[in-house]
Amino acid sequence: MNKATESGAGTPAAGNLPATDRSGEDRRQRKARQTREALADAAIDLILEHGLAAVTVEAIAERADVTRRTFSRHFSGKEAAALDFTRADGDRINAALRARPADEPPLAAYHAAVRDWLTAEEAPALHRRARRRELLALVDTEPALFAAYERVRVDAQDESVRIIADRLGTDPAGDQRPAVVVGAAAGVLTAALRSWARGGHEYDADLAAHVEQAYAVLTGEAALAAPHIG
Repeated sequence: MNKATESGAGTPAAGNLPATDRSGEDRRQRKARQTREALADAAIDLILEHGLAAVTVEAIAERADVTRRTFSRHFSGKEAAALDFTRADGDRINAALRARPADEPPLAAYHAAVRDWLTAEEAPALHRRARRRELLALVDTEPALFAAYERVRVDAQDESVRIIADRLGTDPAGDQRPAVVVGAAAGVLTAALRSWARGGHEYDADLAAHVEQAYAVLTGEAALAAPHIG
């Protein structure tokens, strides 16, 4: 009886188990992530170098040294590839939001989740990654990129609404609070990102500080409005 049989039918021997890294990825998952990141980086570089209209999916695949078929396994088009970092950042913000203390007010929890995302060392946010700011600045001038960006943004915010609703123990279909909180909190982040992407040298400071200033505006305006509500 060999080791595979001894360990049970269909169960690989310990020596044949896939190697995993500290993040829990096995070799296949790590390779898939690296391929996806290479395609996304290639899309950003080519679009910034040649313009969106001049870039083909085939050119992106060639730059990343993969096949056209491999590209299609990861992305629906060149816009989705170029904006994949925004999808990943939305996922990270929502993961941080889920991890916030249950008794933390929803608006404060979202703000803290954004802060956690911006300052995380293990997964650097967009302001610490090459050419992301240039790509964001291009979004407003390219309708196809803008539409893809809006789709990513809406999907991320819909998930944020579900998370806030769970925190409040409510149904977002009948309770406006989760959508209002996310609309305000995510709107501040969107406004800060857009002004940072468009800005000149005065915005070269850390994006985290720029976002904090934007949230200070929101809380200040809310404080001013409070005496007039009710």
